[in-house]
Amino acid sequence: MGLNPEPGLPLPAHVGIIMDGNGRWARKAGLDRLRGHAAGIEAVRDTVTLAAEWGIPHLTLYAFSAENWERPRAEIQGLMAFLTRFLRSELDLMKENGIRLRGIGRLDDLPGEARKALDEAETATASGQGTILRLALSYGGRQEIVDAAKRMASDIRSGALDPADVGAESLAARFYDPSMPDLDLVIRTAGEKRLSNFLLWQASYAEFHFPSVLWPDFRREHFLEALQDFQTRVRRYGRVPEEVPEA
Repeated sequence: MGLNPEPGLPLPAHVGIIMDGNGRWARKAGLDRLRGHAAGIEAVRDTVTLAAEWGIPHLTLYAFSAENWERPRAEIQGLMAFLTRFLRSELDLMKENGIRLRGIGRLDDLPGEARKALDEAETATASGQGTILRLALSYGGRQEIVDAAKRMASDIRSGALDPADVGAESLAARFYDPSMPDLDLVIRTAGEKRLSNFLLWQASYAEFHFPSVLWPDFRREHFLEALQDFQTRVRRYGRVPEEVPEA
């Protein structure tokens, strides 16, 4: 198999990436943590562009977790400033590649300027016909399930939902973005092997790829390796091998 994924074999329809290693990258370089986050922007650019080139319908990046609010105030302010600049500086690139941007998470927690930049970018890219890029911001998988359960309880109380209709589908319909499909592939950089509260429901049957490269050094070739790895997997969804249809 060459550098590119194998022709004729399936590619993931939804890739989620936990962008880990910015702080370690900065520490190795003798820089402060914010410089590591800034260095990760090039990795985001490479990843988003490649997803668009290969026609991957959905890409979700874990940009800021609900737990990240517990970091030092100066780091949070710096991260929000990076987010605001990224949304504005990369807007032309997203439009050129037909990318539609969406935010998922407790978006009202974002500071005013960052939320404004996100809303503007979502509006400006709404007509894109290519990859849907979701940024998980102030996001937590457990929090998403709790928030959906609260919406469900409210709908039951108001009579909008019959308790007899409560199930997995009715709960998922109340997630932050009900149109988002389940994950096919989760990539976590820096060699760590955990989900860290990322899309817990949607990752139920995902394949996982754990490259050791730190996020600021993640480039097209690393993404292509992950896609190649995905193509080697036999996805059983709980069935025995002989029941799995051939790709």
